[in-house]
Amino acid sequence: MLQRIKHAVGFSRQNKGRRRVRHGSFLSKGQSNRAMEDFAVSETKVIDDHDVGLFAIYDGHLGHEVAEYLHRNLLTNILNQPSFWTDPTTAVAEAYVQTDLSILEETDELGTGGSTAVTVIVIDNASAYVANVGDSRAVLCREGSPVQLTVDHDPLSEKAYIQRKGGMVTVLPGDVPRVNGQLAVGRAFGDKNLKTIIRVDPDVFCVLIQMTDEFLILASDGLWKVVDNQTAVDLVREVKDPKAAARQLVEYAIQQNSKDDISCVVVRFH
Repeated sequence: MLQRIKHAVGFSRQNKGRRRVRHGSFLSKGQSNRAMEDFAVSETKVIDDHDVGLFAIYDGHLGHEVAEYLHRNLLTNILNQPSFWTDPTTAVAEAYVQTDLSILEETDELGTGGSTAVTVIVIDNASAYVANVGDSRAVLCREGSPVQLTVDHDPLSEKAYIQRKGGMVTVLPGDVPRVNGQLAVGRAFGDKNLKTIIRVDPDVFCVLIQMTDEFLILASDGLWKVVDNQTAVDLVREVKDPKAAARQLVEYAIQQNSKDDISCVVVRFH
């Protein structure tokens, strides 16, 4: 069950003996001469007697600094929101916007580049709060079929907003659509030079995890450009160990001629 909701329906504290999620990640540097611009988070913690899984993919552009800043701060900022345990959807959205404001205030240190983000917070292996800005993606495997949980914020999908703010989307022969001929995503953290015409407010969803939900894949666009959702699900189903599954998926994308940085997280529920 996928819901766009404003308030949490309540979290069970009867988690003693509950099997925590299993998870793993794998990253691969692309073929460009620049430094690696992807970061991944894959960890679990106990917070207020809840088993909490923290998972994220950050894909930087025009440098790795903004993505690295998100890697250090975004999930912490979400959990530190006073409303997280009562209204997690709003807490996630507010943390995204507040983190972006902090990035813009530190442009002298972080530069004028930017980053996309997809974050997932799993609570007690029962519910997951999924949010994204940009074109990294989260895909759920439910009974062997993919359920895409996020929307790719490419410039064409954000065109109406960009034009309303005075920007434009250009599509040149042999190239992808770009905001003002520059940015290949329609929402992003940072990117100070384009901030007046691009958004940073995330799409946020609550997923109630069912017994038929097998695993979740998070990955940067370097993977999704060459691997469709069903193929990704089929590949991961063959490998029980989450880290090995993430690695196999990344290596398959490289075989499909992906030249971009690639990061992937696999989360198994049951």
